[in-house]
Amino acid sequence: MKTVIVTDSTSYIPKDIREKFNIHMIPLSVVIGGETYEEEMDLTTDQFYEELKRKDRLPTSSQPSSGKFVALFEKLAQDYDTIISIHLSSGISGTYQGAITAGTMVEGVKVFAYDSEISCMAQGFYVIEAAKMAAEGKSPDEIITRLDEMKASLRAYFMVDDLSNLQRGGRLTSAQAIIGSLLKVKPILHFVDKVIVPFEKIRTRKKAMNRIVELLGEDASKGTPLQASIIHANREEDAKEWKAELEQLYPNVDFSISYFGPVIATHLGEGAMGLTWTIK
Repeated sequence: MKTVIVTDSTSYIPKDIREKFNIHMIPLSVVIGGETYEEEMDLTTDQFYEELKRKDRLPTSSQPSSGKFVALFEKLAQDYDTIISIHLSSGISGTYQGAITAGTMVEGVKVFAYDSEISCMAQGFYVIEAAKMAAEGKSPDEIITRLDEMKASLRAYFMVDDLSNLQRGGRLTSAQAIIGSLLKVKPILHFVDKVIVPFEKIRTRKKAMNRIVELLGEDASKGTPLQASIIHANREEDAKEWKAELEQLYPNVDFSISYFGPVIATHLGEGAMGLTWTIK
């Protein structure tokens, strides 16, 4: 049985890595000033952040159509028996459900849709692991079992400079956004039951980032090898500095740097920082 892995653009896996591991990607879109752009395809992350500075053109995001899924699945069905399609949390997007629907419309291939219950490189960890296992000839059941094991150990925390984008996009309640802005707090956010909720309210950006480091330390101190990714919203230099600090603190953790691309940054805004990790 030949298995292939599909994901969506919000895993933000670089193109060279996708090609190396035979990962196929369905793009989500952002709408800016009435124009629709597929992220990672016809709008780069740098271009998006330039647009984001223009307050008169606040962007929105949209999920892929079922037709895009069907077209890709039909193409892959010519060479593969099984597709595992791994997507951002169903609590913040209908993309996962779109994969399920498309899977019922394509003949000649079995489609397993997998809800990462998260996004960005946390989702990417699942995708890359699944692709490696598929290349080794592992069965879909073995791959999904492994993803579930990773889910049990995966952690992801992030903080944003401005809660208004999350509130406006419906990813955080109005009451939470108002409280945060009035108190000038930098809340640490995470996913619970597939949606974004506050983890702790911290007064300053520095204290919020230090608290996230403490949370990593709780797992890293157990001695189990971890993989981690620093995720930034147009703060590459900050991410590099943070990575250097963390590598000194936790030599048993394999760190990388990723980013919040257009669709996710539409809701988080520029300046967001996150850290995700899981057992290797």
